[in-house]
Amino acid sequence: MRALVKDTAGPGLTLTERPEPRPGPSDVRIRVLRAGLCGTDLHIESWDDWAASTLKPPLIVGHEFFGEVVEVGEDVTSVKVGQRASGEGHVVCGECRNCRAGLRQMCIRTQSIGVNRDGAFADYVVIPASNVWVQPDDIDPDVGAVFDPFGNATHTTLMFPLVGEDVLITGAGPIGVMAAAIARHIGARYVVVTDVSDYRLGLAKAAGADLVLNVTDHGIAEAQRRLGMREGFDVGLEMSGNPAAVADLIANMNHGGRIAMLGLPKDPYPVDWGKIITHMLTIKGVYGREMYDTWYKMSAMLATSPVLMDAVRSVITHRFPAERWQEAFAAARSGECGKVVLDWS
Repeated sequence: MRALVKDTAGPGLTLTERPEPRPGPSDVRIRVLRAGLCGTDLHIESWDDWAASTLKPPLIVGHEFFGEVVEVGEDVTSVKVGQRASGEGHVVCGECRNCRAGLRQMCIRTQSIGVNRDGAFADYVVIPASNVWVQPDDIDPDVGAVFDPFGNATHTTLMFPLVGEDVLITGAGPIGVMAAAIARHIGARYVVVTDVSDYRLGLAKAAGADLVLNVTDHGIAEAQRRLGMREGFDVGLEMSGNPAAVADLIANMNHGGRIAMLGLPKDPYPVDWGKIITHMLTIKGVYGREMYDTWYKMSAMLATSPVLMDAVRSVITHRFPAERWQEAFAAARSGECGKVVLDWS
């Protein structure tokens, strides 16, 4: 089968032939139809410090995918051949305290598809049946391929109640844009998105943001003035990992405001803890998706809202056949894009 592989330590990937994987008794084999590019894949391709300390080549990369079930293990009863499916990319141990308590997203021995085990930038991928999320037969394959980042957005956006609240989202990458669409769907009063890319801010505006702000030209306080706000934002969703964005977010929160943080910073940075304490702010770190409550919420929201479905679909701006993976990675690195999807069909 075709597979995009990190053969050895160092920059680059190779599209090559690899043996087709076979499922174990509790596994499912999926023929990959679409796969989404993630920032993690860019780190792996460039072989930065994180990738060098985490990966053990050779490894098939990629973890955002959608496809068709073609084989199930002998012990599998929850998934059937022919079903369409996405996959939860975190494979958990099932035995640690959190797993046994039903908090699988907090497993201390999590293995990630495409990072710690062979991934989905290939014609076929094998995952545990418990990680398979069966999709409707008529779902758009491109949308099915971005359920992983859509899950990040859903998990973060629903961390705090949003109905009638003023929401500030720092970072208009694909997850931040989808978060804006979700906040609009849930019933936030105002949704404001900040970034330094006018292209991505345009995507956020189209997805449902009331106001987008390029912070190279305007401060967040200006957004409050434009919207007639007097008390700061009620909920902040930090999607950028940028220290300046975090500082600006904290400075513009209402007293008692709540912040969910998904964006990963490159390095440690100082935080104004005095303001957090005296303004009584709540800060919650977010990672991945709740397994599997987030998945139920994603499917339910999309099934009941054509508007949200269109907003999520609009985030996918570039599509490439798998053979043109280098162009896909270049587009993802450019910043002049939303979500980039590879076609493996």
